[in-house]
Amino acid sequence: MAFLWFVLPPFLLGLYAQWRVKSAFSQMSEVPTGLSGAQAARQMLDRAGLSGVTIEEIPGHLSDHYDPRGKVLRLSSQVYRGRSMASVGVACHEAGHAFQDAQSYAPLVLRNLAVPSAQFGSSAGGILMCIGLVMGMTGLLMLGVILFSAVVVFQVINLPVEFDASRRARQELVAHGMISANEEHYVAKVLNAAALTYVAGTLQSVMTLAYYLTAMSGDD
Repeated sequence: MAFLWFVLPPFLLGLYAQWRVKSAFSQMSEVPTGLSGAQAARQMLDRAGLSGVTIEEIPGHLSDHYDPRGKVLRLSSQVYRGRSMASVGVACHEAGHAFQDAQSYAPLVLRNLAVPSAQFGSSAGGILMCIGLVMGMTGLLMLGVILFSAVVVFQVINLPVEFDASRRARQELVAHGMISANEEHYVAKVLNAAALTYVAGTLQSVMTLAYYLTAMSGDD
């Protein structure tokens, strides 16, 4: 029961955030633009002197991401080809990550460094915490907590990275006339909804860690 009090609220927030993203993307997909997502991202990158960053079309729904190792912007077909506020918003958000990479934006550098430990901590840490708690093995529980802490650190670092990429996208879209100033709120609706998913993910990780810390101290 104590676990539910810790984890259920952020879990429900996560479900709401996912609904918000799908709803906002669907609505803003109906608002047309003169450019496709790929064209808008290409213009944004080229104006910043990032012509070496390539753009690829990939399958999936909202599977868009920037690969800092390959210097590649990978956009889902709906975003790559779509001529809507939703498409240009998402595409230019990912281009914002390329800007961060080119400028060695500190939170992005830290996030990339934290990826391996976060991936390991998410799997191994979660398993060890569960086993340690069920078996009453405090040492194992503590080790799991330490490993899972890397997930929380990653999530916290990721928040400013995502918020900054959205800020750059909105700024570039308006500054270079790809959308008008009074159309910015359309893009903002999609990007703000996406930001809520990162907040929910961070809160879920923090509350999960808080539960096991409380259990370890014997206060549960």
